Amino acid sequence: MHRTSTTPPSGPTAAPSAAPVPGPSLPETQKRILVILLASQVLSGVGLAAGVTVAALLAQDMLHSTTLAGLPSALLTAGSALAAVIIGRVSQTRGRRPGLAAGYLAGALGGAGVVAAAALDSPALLFISLFLYGAGTAANLQARYAGADLAAPRHRARALSTVLVATTLGGVVGPNLTAPAGHLAAALALPPLTGLFLISSAAFALAALTLLIWLRPDPLLLARTLPTEPETPERTCPEPAPDVPQPAPHRRPSLPLGVLVMVLSQLVMVAIMTMTPVHMHDHGHSTAASGLVIALHVGAMYLPSPLTGTLTDRYGPTAVAAASGLTLLAAGVLAAAAPADSVLLLTLALVLLGIGWNFGLVSGTTIITNTVPLATRAKTQGTVDVAIAIAGATGGMTSGIVVAAASYPLLALTGAAFALALLPAVIVTAQKKSPRTSSSEDR
Repeated sequence: MHRTSTTPPSGPTAAPSAAPVPGPSLPETQKRILVILLASQVLSGVGLAAGVTVAALLAQDMLHSTTLAGLPSALLTAGSALAAVIIGRVSQTRGRRPGLAAGYLAGALGGAGVVAAAALDSPALLFISLFLYGAGTAANLQARYAGADLAAPRHRARALSTVLVATTLGGVVGPNLTAPAGHLAAALALPPLTGLFLISSAAFALAALTLLIWLRPDPLLLARTLPTEPETPERTCPEPAPDVPQPAPHRRPSLPLGVLVMVLSQLVMVAIMTMTPVHMHDHGHSTAASGLVIALHVGAMYLPSPLTGTLTDRYGPTAVAAASGLTLLAAGVLAAAAPADSVLLLTLALVLLGIGWNFGLVSGTTIITNTVPLATRAKTQGTVDVAIAIAGATGGMTSGIVVAAASYPLLALTGAAFALALLPAVIVTAQKKSPRTSSSEDR
């Protein structure tokens, strides 16, 4: 009896006590990765501020012309387009960490180049540096994909929106640093408008270091080592719940819609946003006033992300895409109708513009991520972001021309017309998907 009682500890039941301690679970790893991405997004959000707030004003001062005031935005987004391809390919082969960090380091170098260009009064160096600076913007946007790499399908929109919302803090604080950053630049015998680029360059560099040191394990590389993709359990269910994304073959027709939503959202947002500080400056508003408007606009671009992600997961990306078109339409009409001396109405219009962009980015990104298989996801996401960047470059470049040839209200109304064009595409997609949905429910 005594032997029998002492046998189990030395038998098979003793194996668990001798087994190695398991590593962190997948949900724990995902939470840690999100925390690191949040930290880098806060820093890179500050980096975004300079390009949005003072780049057009700096070019206007150096070129003594409003016609090319939209060129900096075009160069930023063109640089973002090239960087999106590179970041996507590097991420595809080596993981998210080196891809995103390289983008932020390039953005930091571009910010330093802008400061040097202004000090030397060299427009050529300014344009080259702004092009390079766009890489930081590309990395900031592509970080949202890293947040969704390990997320379950029904939570992907919330995961990527969590990463996006972290940009709010830096994006709101950044533009409001315009005045103190100008004093810093003046103390260093530099043009006041370069102060924000000094701070932004340092912020991009810190974002890169944050990822290089702490983004371990790499979310994309880890996702590839898993035995199955996160969506596999849902795919094996004979009757998936209505809020669970359908298998890739059924989602694939939505890919063009995802691209269209993000492209049009970017085009409308960049065009109106770029010329708003110039419009306010031309009507006697201070740099601090335009900085406040842009700060609230950037906050509206990212702050609603958790709510947008929840709505997207619950009601589907198509419904949120329709909301994007309607919100951007309202923003364009309000910006056109707002009196030039009304900071309040211009602020409300830019807030709506940011919310509409957020709806479009979260819904479009969710469609793309759900559609593309993991094996080629990073490369395809980078290619899609190229289209987004080209749309932004087009909006930024043409916005100054439209305002110089006509007016800011006409530019805003043109943006509203583009937003309105998004709605038929959403309606057609919803009609195509409804028979399939109903048939699955009938089964």
